[in-house]
Amino acid sequence: MDFILSGVAACGACLFTNPLEVVKTRMQLQGELKSRGSYQVYYRNVFHAFYTIGKVDGIAALQKGLAPGLFYQFFMNGVRLGSYAVIESAGYVHTNGRVSATKSTVAGAGAGIVGAVMGSPIYLVKTHLQSQSTSSIAVGHQYKHRGMFHALAAIHREHGILGLWRGSSAAVPRVSIGSAAQLSTFSASKELVTDLQVFEENSWLVALSAGMISSVVVVLAMTPFDVISTRLYNQPVDHLGKGKMYRGFSDCFSKTLKKEGLTGLYKGLGASYFRLGPHTILSLLFWNELRKLDRLYR
Repeated sequence: MDFILSGVAACGACLFTNPLEVVKTRMQLQGELKSRGSYQVYYRNVFHAFYTIGKVDGIAALQKGLAPGLFYQFFMNGVRLGSYAVIESAGYVHTNGRVSATKSTVAGAGAGIVGAVMGSPIYLVKTHLQSQSTSSIAVGHQYKHRGMFHALAAIHREHGILGLWRGSSAAVPRVSIGSAAQLSTFSASKELVTDLQVFEENSWLVALSAGMISSVVVVLAMTPFDVISTRLYNQPVDHLGKGKMYRGFSDCFSKTLKKEGLTGLYKGLGASYFRLGPHTILSLLFWNELRKLDRLYR
């Protein structure tokens, strides 16, 4: 039940935040491996990106990749949050009755790695679909997928089963670091807010406040890995399925840093917070409240 509730909570958040994921993906691919001022800027900021995509690609384009997004959130976060819930319920993240920062961080990272590996093929397809756009505002490599199942079939046909896990070398550090930051800070923040007695002990506002604190930490820790992940997933590949732009995680990281500087690793930071912030807050809030309801009626 922990796994199902976790997946449902993440899908609920995804419905609201998917348009921000589209914007974030486009901004992270904009000016790829080009120095500032040497490329055309189609998306000046989050709000301009929303306007541009809606005007040129149509309003529906802001929900591109929703189907794989929901699949990814259900299976990846179902496994990730569900695993953490089981570990937390068993008392493994506590020391002397209090949340241990080390144990909760390790548990969160471990749960994240399992979820990232399982969800990698769906995230690959989601990135391809969300980057697809009209040529006048296109950024990054443009795939021609007609939908999620068409994309999965095309990648499998051309590059085999292993081709579906292309880019997972970036997904593992991205999700494990993000998961460790999210779940450890959420557990500690929830405990802190409860201790301060700002709200009633079982109030939904406790989880909401903890989620808001956690979201800031997650975005700062995760954005560089998110940029690398997006680029590795979206890069063109040769007939053997090997990337034409990057050999792997470290190669992409070093090339981005060299060509675009530190700011290149934080491209789309505003979009990342507008997307990850609400998603973190909503998914953790839904997760917490659904678990409370499950315990109440069990």
